[in-house]
Amino acid sequence: MTERQLKEQEFQIARYRHLEREVTDPLAACLLHSIIEELEAELRRDLPDWHGPRD
Repeated sequence: MTERQLKEQEFQIARYRHLEREVTDPLAACLLHSIIEELEAELRRDLPDWHGPRD
């Protein structure tokens, strides 16, 4: 994964986390949480030393 792809993936995760905090529908929040977990798992698989988004 290139540095650009990594940044894009982290941006997507941050965007979905923000949406997860903003939604009021429990089903939507659950689905967004699942998406976040899948994206993070993909990063961990591709980059074993990845520990979370950069702040």
